[in-house]
Amino acid sequence: MLTLPMRSLRVLACAAVVLVTAALVSAPGSNAGPATPNPQPTCGGGPLAKSTGGYWQCTFTDEFDGSVLDTTKWAAQQTAISGFRSGPACFKSSTANVSVANGLLSLTARQEATPFVCRSPEGDFVSQYTSGSISTFGTFSQAYGRFEVRARLPAATVRGLQEAIWLWPVNSTKYGPYWPMSGEIDIAEVYSVLPDRAIPYIHYVPARVDYSVTNNYCMIADISQLHTYVVEWTPAAITVIYDGHTCLVDNWYPAWPQVRPQPFDQPFMIALTQALGVGYNAFDPAATPLPATTQVDYVHVWK
Repeated sequence: MLTLPMRSLRVLACAAVVLVTAALVSAPGSNAGPATPNPQPTCGGGPLAKSTGGYWQCTFTDEFDGSVLDTTKWAAQQTAISGFRSGPACFKSSTANVSVANGLLSLTARQEATPFVCRSPEGDFVSQYTSGSISTFGTFSQAYGRFEVRARLPAATVRGLQEAIWLWPVNSTKYGPYWPMSGEIDIAEVYSVLPDRAIPYIHYVPARVDYSVTNNYCMIADISQLHTYVVEWTPAAITVIYDGHTCLVDNWYPAWPQVRPQPFDQPFMIALTQALGVGYNAFDPAATPLPATTQVDYVHVWK
């Protein structure tokens, strides 16, 4: 270990696609290999105190200290299996897109030398762009707790790149067939068209207008440096914290027939994504800088 809310994730991953993805993704090619899981994770060492008293208990950690993706913890995304895509990007499990080295996980969007056919159960398409994403589906999920990711994101000031640190329900249709009936927690979404900020978003079906579901003004001085992105999630509130500063607090109130704490009363998995943008942050092959890499120093989870 190193010492404006656009609904782009709805394009990145609708409920059905993510559910299929999670069941079928694989680890990246020759860079993948099983690692012995730590039966007693420590989340960076000493105990972490809760603001309400007592201590958090570490439940999941990855410091990315090895040279391969730990497949006991993560699975890499593949468009060919899941249909998951973002704009022209074809998600691959290649080490060119998903790799671990020098204490960092790297997720890379890149232009390939020649166009290729990206296979997809949603319909094949021709592309010249690949990208990387991983999740903990099938290996780890949790309801409530503290989720912390330390990462640095591409320094781009033109449209076309999107990064996401997010949580997705393991049972994405528990409260209905449509997104976001079962919820989604975007700890941080970053769009290169807005390079000075990270945007959290709490997705659900509200009983009334809920102005606390997002905050477009969580400024980040230099997104290309390592920053800490945290969500603390309880049955009463979801709090997003960047570099120790509270960015967003949402005490959600779902529409009938749901009652609090639904839909955020079920296990969610962790997802980390480097994508190409859509909408008014759409990828521009003439201007968007590639390759673009999200690097993750660690992921820690407590309960």
